[in-house]
Amino acid sequence: MVKKVTIALLCMTLGSSLQARDISTGEKFLGLEVGAAQIQADTLSELDHEGSSAEFGFRLGVQNEDWRTTLIFDYFDSSDDDQNYEKGMVTVDYYFMGSDNQQTINPYIGLNIGYMNYESTYIDESGFLYGGQVGVTLEVIDNVDIDLGYRYSLTDADQTDHIGSVVLGINYLY
Repeated sequence: MVKKVTIALLCMTLGSSLQARDISTGEKFLGLEVGAAQIQADTLSELDHEGSSAEFGFRLGVQNEDWRTTLIFDYFDSSDDDQNYEKGMVTVDYYFMGSDNQQTINPYIGLNIGYMNYESTYIDESGFLYGGQVGVTLEVIDNVDIDLGYRYSLTDADQTDHIGSVVLGINYLY
């Protein structure tokens, strides 16, 4: 456990220090996101149950023409199959076509790392999660963009396997 915490903190520190000089010159943003999420985890009645519902969250980040770093907090509650989770994560995305040529559509690929808490009847566990995402951002107006992507995360928790989400976000750039 201590080794996993150390690795996670080291990754976040390295990611933050790589982006630190760009924070003062990059565009900062606040945003909201909603997604269709599917989680595979144990419940009281079924092992490896796949539950799906809506996921809601907020985001805070900074981006430049090539990179984006985002802090995300999401909440998922599926009362139909008695599953819910809260997750906080850091994502680092690379705009692989670059946005320096003033494109309005920018595809990206990225990595995520974070921590989550999963609850079901008689199950309450927490663990690290890690994974990747792919998507596109679309500039709507000068200070607003829309983000459509797919995020997949694995977790080290005993009774939770993975989470997959199709996410739609809106960001206000300042």
